[in-house]
Amino acid sequence: MRDSGTPPGRFSRTVDLYGESAFGAIRSARVVVAGLGGVGAHAALALARSGVGVLVLCDFDKVTVSSLNRSPLFEPADVGRSKAEVLAERLGRACPDTRCEAREVFLDGETVPAVLEPAPGVVVDAIDSLGPKVGLLAACVRRGVPVVSSMGASARRDAGALREGDVGETSGCPLARLVRQRLRKLGIERGVTCVWSVEPAAAPLPPDGGEETLRRGRVRRRQPSGICLPGIFGYRVAALALERLVRSGPVRP
Repeated sequence: MRDSGTPPGRFSRTVDLYGESAFGAIRSARVVVAGLGGVGAHAALALARSGVGVLVLCDFDKVTVSSLNRSPLFEPADVGRSKAEVLAERLGRACPDTRCEAREVFLDGETVPAVLEPAPGVVVDAIDSLGPKVGLLAACVRRGVPVVSSMGASARRDAGALREGDVGETSGCPLARLVRQRLRKLGIERGVTCVWSVEPAAAPLPPDGGEETLRRGRVRRRQPSGICLPGIFGYRVAALALERLVRSGPVRP
């Protein structure tokens, strides 16, 4: 956390909102944001603007042309660069009181433990690949690390269809159903706060011509997406994460 050089009044409205004691918890917090696409980038921006002391930004992907329509900070010149490094650079300039750590890492059984040490105040999960997502969520639950997870935000347009609750309460979201099933096989039925949409998702499209064919054998089908719903998801998971930092009890709801 950076205390020196804080502009007078920079966080005055935030302190008004949360109170001095709660804001102190935000300033001293270490928060992990996993997945820096549309949802994760918006969430990271909200957390940095809110004064979180340390942000650990995790993603092994590169910025692509197709991701420019939904990220709040990526620019055309960033195409081909590490998402984690670009986001850390931009947030470092916009929010100099937050220390941003870029982790260009694929999250799996070998890499997750290092990301969760020292234990963060909360983890924001915005990963869109099922295996890494479930692995991170399971690790958080088993370690007792609070986690707020975004379910599918692509291929949707209805901002009024978002819901929040425990993973065991999710419905109407194909990704949430798969996450729920995988976690249940691992003996986990509750303990993950989620944001999801009950709006039926538009059908995915064939992959772009090689742009989204990534290492580790992953080929993605093209998901229709704009900036509005990923942004709303991102700010909603960030709001829940902030509530977790300032409350001694569980994340709402």
